Amino acid sequence: MFVISACSRATAGPAALQGLPADSVAQIEALYRARADSARTLHTNADVRFMTRMIAHHAQALEVARLAPDRTENSQLRTLAARIINAQSDEIATMQGWLRDRGQPVPSPDTMATHADHGGGDPPAMPGMVTAEQMNSLEQAEGLGFDRLFLSLMIHHHSGAVEMVEELFTTDGAAQDEEVFKFASDAQVDQRTEIDRMERMLESLLIGGPAR
Repeated sequence: MFVISACSRATAGPAALQGLPADSVAQIEALYRARADSARTLHTNADVRFMTRMIAHHAQALEVARLAPDRTENSQLRTLAARIINAQSDEIATMQGWLRDRGQPVPSPDTMATHADHGGGDPPAMPGMVTAEQMNSLEQAEGLGFDRLFLSLMIHHHSGAVEMVEELFTTDGAAQDEEVFKFASDAQVDQRTEIDRMERMLESLLIGGPAR
């Protein structure tokens, strides 16, 4: 009888299986595959909804952040925008991969109407989303006015993402999938950290002192 705990070539490595009978190796690998398949069935509709909506939420953050290089001379804000673009692009890819692995529709951020196509319509019903009017104002702003509006909108946007994570965690049966739980937990910490940073930056702009 074998007592197997999370054993796989990925975790234990080929050396750990050397010397075992071929049928034992096959049994271990089959069990690992079965557990991996089982793990993918732990997700709920709430998990799928969270990942799908968060892709749209992140896509709008990218759209906002990409306005910064042409509209600000603030090096800190440029660095912040670049960080948001890099981090949230990677997270979008992670969420798309999660959906794809579970046979779910995979939205593309390039084709999503993340702020109601500038036409004045309402944005998707997600907390923190920037409206078409706000986006238009940001696109027309420059210099210090842009910096202040950018930070205000991005703080609100990040706060919306935190709210989405909290909603997921308070939904019965949700976030039991290990990947969803880790992604949501990490995203919550990252977003809150950036909110704190942006609040300090905004305060410095409002009072005219250096950012801490």
